[in-house]
Amino acid sequence: MAKVLVVDDDKNLRFSFHRLLAANEYQIIEAGSGEEALEFLRRAHADLIFLDLKMPGMGGMETLAEIQRITRKIPVIIMTAFGTTDTAINAVKQGAFDFILKPFDVDRVKTLAANALAAHRLMSEPVGWQPEKAEKWEGQMLIGQSKPMQEVYKQIGRVAASDVAVLIEGDSGTGKELVARAVYHHSRRADRPFLAINCAAIPDNLLESELFGFERGAFTSADHRKIGKFEQADGGTLLLDEIGDMSLMTQAKILRILQDGTFERVGGTETLTADVRVIAATNHKLIDLIKRGAFREDLFFRLSVFNIRLAPLRERREDIRPLTEYFISRFNRELHKSITNVPESVFAKLSRYDWPGNVRELENVVKRAVVVSSGDVILPESISFGGATVPYPPEGARETNPEELLEPLFAYLAAEHQKDEAVQLLPTLEKLLIIRALKHCDGKQVHASKLLGIARQTLHNRIREWGLADNGEEK
Repeated sequence: MAKVLVVDDDKNLRFSFHRLLAANEYQIIEAGSGEEALEFLRRAHADLIFLDLKMPGMGGMETLAEIQRITRKIPVIIMTAFGTTDTAINAVKQGAFDFILKPFDVDRVKTLAANALAAHRLMSEPVGWQPEKAEKWEGQMLIGQSKPMQEVYKQIGRVAASDVAVLIEGDSGTGKELVARAVYHHSRRADRPFLAINCAAIPDNLLESELFGFERGAFTSADHRKIGKFEQADGGTLLLDEIGDMSLMTQAKILRILQDGTFERVGGTETLTADVRVIAATNHKLIDLIKRGAFREDLFFRLSVFNIRLAPLRERREDIRPLTEYFISRFNRELHKSITNVPESVFAKLSRYDWPGNVRELENVVKRAVVVSSGDVILPESISFGGATVPYPPEGARETNPEELLEPLFAYLAAEHQKDEAVQLLPTLEKLLIIRALKHCDGKQVHASKLLGIARQTLHNRIREWGLADNGEEK
């Protein structure tokens, strides 16, 4: 349960937060002064702070400065009357997450609280890779020993300490946000804000306002000044997720801030500055978008000072086992389960699937399996892929190492051999290949024997021995 600290000398206002956020199941902690708030923070923890700007004794700005000396990871939302908005904006420049005007708009309070807590999670939950004991790692992890993942770890190590822009490319569900957070947590800006915005999830006419903010009166519903993500993230890091979905007009403004660090709020004339490290992520091939005129080439070169590519799960199937084991360990803790036994047939089933949703889909499949499993074992029937099964090998498998294609089949047959020694690899594979070749060649034995690289008589003998029809089906 998230802990929300409300700091205000007005007891009735503090109490109102219990009602405002009751449906969100937050734990509301009250402090009547800046001094009381600091005393609490020195002995306990909060996930979010609502801080009044005008209080007797230690004022809001002084309290904010002291909070930041304790920690910069807790988002602080300044509460202020309409006439002190300039001071509130200055508080944002000094490190506050945002500000809100009194009297409160209920929906605005809820939205701000949710956004600030999401930012707190991204800033506070560390991302590591391959700790010796995953079950003791308090945070999220990048998992995998495959060559593509080993290269990703090296690239994170190389780029994290610098301030250059980073472009992360990869299909949906491959873990682009985790990589961005790993870069942030190992950077020199790790004690400053980390914010993320999904460019594909926000209508284009609103995205510019979210990024750069707006002035009061900029459009019909702009009844207050809004601080954008670049101002909020000043000194820190901003993740522009799915940047390939951004309009050309907004791309031009992103290019400007990358070039000289300046921008204007929507409807404003004042030129503002922000020192922000930009990490961009996309599931599009930006080169293809550039060719179609949908993405600026100059912005691409600005963003891709350093590139990290995340391979889809189907290209690193050897990581399915460690990922599955990690997810089981995590969900055991979260769901109070005790899964300790995973037969090879389960890993074989997982390895045969094509994973169009990548690691995110695997995580969901494993979570469901943990939920529905009884006792300490996951059985193959507990593994459900939800939608239509995507065939394996995947499209483009000719470019894949044949050893990688063989691995899931080998694992499956080895597991079957452990249960029944009559199941032997070479005879079983031979029969499977002959049946498949006959089906592929529409029962034409001459073509099938050439495809298999064996004499036609040998093929004929095997068909007779196993009682097969010409199309490979058993009689």
